[in-house]
Amino acid sequence: MAMSAEHVVGGISQLEGDDRKEALQLLDDTLAHLATGGGPKYKAVNVTSVTGQVVAGTLNTFEVELDDGSVRKQCTVQIWTRPWMKKDGTNIKIKFAGEDEELDRTW
Repeated sequence: MAMSAEHVVGGISQLEGDDRKEALQLLDDTLAHLATGGGPKYKAVNVTSVTGQVVAGTLNTFEVELDDGSVRKQCTVQIWTRPWMKKDGTNIKIKFAGEDEELDRTW
């Protein structure tokens, strides 16, 4: 993620342009990986917000509607990537609106 003068390291920023496209591709790729790892199969159908934050890696937060093939649900998806780590470098958390449980997987 390119950082401009307005960005503060550790600060949260709305992603636009190429940064948004890259984050959306990350969302699609991560959901696909989740499905192949025995997790639920979801497809992002309506992304209303994408933010990025530089932490020990990058934390992207998506306000999105996910479709599991039968039901669409509004949720928050967080993907934390640490590309330098060979193992456990990606974490995904999915929290559906109105539900207490959260899906939390790392690979």
